Amino acid sequence: MEIFTPSGERRRPTLGHCGRESIPFHAQTAAYSLQEAVHWGEPYVFSWSPGIHDWMVALVDQQTVQGGLTGGLVMAEGSSRHEIIDGLVDQSMKPESATRIVDRLPIWSPARIREAALALQTLFYQVSGWKPLLLEENRIKAQQQRQITSAMDEQKKAGHTAYPIDKERMLLSLIRAGDKNGARHVLNEMLGAMFLFSPKLAILRARAIEMMGYLTRAAVEDSPLLEPLIERNHQWMERLIGARDFETLSHVLMRALDDFMEGIYAHGFNCYHPKASRALDYIAAHYLEPISLDDIARAVGLSAFRVGHLLKQHTGKTALQHIMRLKIQKARELLERTSLSCPDIATEAGFCDQSYFIKHFKRVVGATPARYRRTRRLSATGPAA
Repeated sequence: MEIFTPSGERRRPTLGHCGRESIPFHAQTAAYSLQEAVHWGEPYVFSWSPGIHDWMVALVDQQTVQGGLTGGLVMAEGSSRHEIIDGLVDQSMKPESATRIVDRLPIWSPARIREAALALQTLFYQVSGWKPLLLEENRIKAQQQRQITSAMDEQKKAGHTAYPIDKERMLLSLIRAGDKNGARHVLNEMLGAMFLFSPKLAILRARAIEMMGYLTRAAVEDSPLLEPLIERNHQWMERLIGARDFETLSHVLMRALDDFMEGIYAHGFNCYHPKASRALDYIAAHYLEPISLDDIARAVGLSAFRVGHLLKQHTGKTALQHIMRLKIQKARELLERTSLSCPDIATEAGFCDQSYFIKHFKRVVGATPARYRRTRRLSATGPAA
């Protein structure tokens, strides 16, 4: 492993050391790979020489890029040994040195390379304690743009050019069901269709504002208690108006959707009883703390028995189920958006015991936290050289 500065300068001249030989070093390759790792918000797989792969992890603290960390040299599965040797010779390496280096390289599949890159990133941030906020923001943006591009390609192949009104109803249904990931996916499909329908920023902005208005109106019609969403969405609409390009508009709209869902998530639709709504408000504000049914009852001004009955009657769930649902949702977001370790996520999501967290996460989601994170990241199309 080696550490690089943002300019591509290495701090230890041992890159690719194999006995007394090393592969050619290119500062521009290192600088470009670090730039791409920051842009995508995740490790960037690249080649020092054709067939010889490495990966760059961006070292970021908060919003500041401190440098980069490479993982090691491997030969890609399916690569031609002779072509790799010839490539090194073309870079002024002696044939015997090139042969020795290639013979010592492990042969890895693309999936294994990517998994190792993600493991190195996770390990670094666990050990360093740094918070890579910039990477987390960029990873979310990159994932969204990939989904939008994929949706646009599919719609072009299918010959769809009209704005998908039916998708708005599907989006609302997913919001009602509390399916945040499903809602994001449909939103990105809609953004792709919006761009195909008309790439003009003014029209895209109008469509985005219209969509938020539709969702807010539908939510308030289902439950007048959700009227405060109107004021919150006015603030997001101001940001949509100020978006300077399609990428910014898409990211603002996704954040607005997340905020919109958080605003109704604890309440659910069709919860009209004011006392039950107040109980849900209290749960939403304090679910990360140790709270009991007695705490909720005192906040609402009713007995614990009455509050429990109202929540079950009007939402179909107990107070404990609401608390657990919010904690698991918080944990899923942290697993998707951050590099925090599972013990840290358990604490951040309000679980006092990691084994208790893993048990209930698996019960609700169907996978352990570690497997959920690995599946989500490996399923995404990662950047490659």
